[in-house]
Amino acid sequence: MAVQQNRVTRSRRNMRRAHDALVAGNPNECPSCGELKRPHHVCPSCGHYDSREVVARAEVDLDDDAA
Repeated sequence: MAVQQNRVTRSRRNMRRAHDALVAGNPNECPSCGELKRPHHVCPSCGHYDSREVVARAEVDLDDDAA
């Protein structure tokens, strides 16, 4: 079992954890629909990437499927 040789001070412990903070997201505006999307990802609302349609988005009407 691992046992520490010397006590780790609060300062050294906190310096080690200096890079563990969460960073905020960096959303970009989609050039085709204007919605916010993650950079270098397909737009979830319109399915475009790099000004071309990559994923075909089909409109689903839930009222017709329920009947």
